[in-house]
Amino acid sequence: MSFWPTPEHWSVKIPLQTDHYRMPVLDETGVVELGPMPVEVPASEWESLEYMDWKSGGDTNFAPIASADGELDCRGFWDKGKTDKDALWTSNAEIAPTLREYVDAVGANFGRVRIIKLEPQDRETAIRSIHRDDNNRFNPDGEGWVVRSWVELTDNPDSYMLLMDNDENGLPDPATERRVPLNKGARFVVDTQRLWHVVVHNGDAPRYALITSFESGPALETWIDAQRATADV
Repeated sequence: MSFWPTPEHWSVKIPLQTDHYRMPVLDETGVVELGPMPVEVPASEWESLEYMDWKSGGDTNFAPIASADGELDCRGFWDKGKTDKDALWTSNAEIAPTLREYVDAVGANFGRVRIIKLEPQDRETAIRSIHRDDNNRFNPDGEGWVVRSWVELTDNPDSYMLLMDNDENGLPDPATERRVPLNKGARFVVDTQRLWHVVVHNGDAPRYALITSFESGPALETWIDAQRATADV
């Protein structure tokens, strides 16, 4: 039998209903796709970074560009007593100025910023790593819900982000499955504490992407509206 999460999966315990501000644009599906990346990112900005052996969503390595304290650390911000916000740039940020400027230009409070390097994995393998994120631990009530954005740096048109909402038991609901294709420059914002997610990477080389945690609020909403408008032109 193929793997499927059970009620004992650690993601099931992550809160779904909390007193935080959530953006209406994510109410219906939990994901919004944006227009293509508007700037060209030199490959050296992700190939020359210092990566750490950190597993999340498959056979992965991560290069932290911003972290809880500016150190090259992939651990959750809660290990430093912080919410996934108010991040500090790491030494990797000096090697990736285009990506740093891109994140800064959003204008919203950001947490962890990192490049993921994911080795190829088919759907059956990927499903074993499907999960929800614990983005809002220590996030004070009434503040903005932390979500995540992606920018695809390599071109993997046969790969996709697999997303599922929750069923009545808090497990992934196959009826809600959605796939976001991972062409170079693809961008999207996901409520990853709400949605189960993992990447199916049908390639023969590593896939690289920029992942950033952002706080929901007027600044992020304004930016999303502008980036969606760009996509419609």
